[in-house]
Amino acid sequence: MDALLLDTDVFSFLMKGRDERAEAYRSHIQGKTIAVSFVTVGEIHFGAAKRGWASKRIRAFSERLKAVVVVPSDNEVCKKYGQLKAELQSKGIVVSDNDLWIAACAIRHSVVLVSNNRRHFQNIPELNLLSLAPEVPPVPRGLF
Repeated sequence: MDALLLDTDVFSFLMKGRDERAEAYRSHIQGKTIAVSFVTVGEIHFGAAKRGWASKRIRAFSERLKAVVVVPSDNEVCKKYGQLKAELQSKGIVVSDNDLWIAACAIRHSVVLVSNNRRHFQNIPELNLLSLAPEVPPVPRGLF
C-alpha cells in the first residue's frame, strides 16, 4: 500500500485550501492513500471547539474525514507508544504525547509521516518522516 499519514498541521493546510503550505505538500501526496491518526481527529475537534467553529465548517471537516483513512489506536500502537516514550525519556528527549501517538501510528503501520513540524518528530527512532520544514539542529543535552 502506498500510504502516507498526515500530521495535523499538513492535514489542516490541505483542509484550508490553496495556500503555499498546502501547495508545497500537494505533489508529495497525490496518488497516495491518505491517512490521519485518531489523535489528529481529536486535535482538530479540540481546535473547532476552542474557536467555536460554525456547524457548516464542522460538516466540511466531517466530509474531509470521509476521504481519508482514520488510523485507530490498537494494542500494537499502544506498545509502540510506550517503547518510544521510554526510549526517548532515557535519552532526555521530550516529545509531546500527541506527537508520540501520531508517530506510533505511523511506525506501527509502516507508513511515512508527513509533517511540517520537523522539530517535533526528528528525534523519534524508526520514524520515516517527510517534512519540507528546514532542518533543525538538535539541542545538545544538558544545555538548558
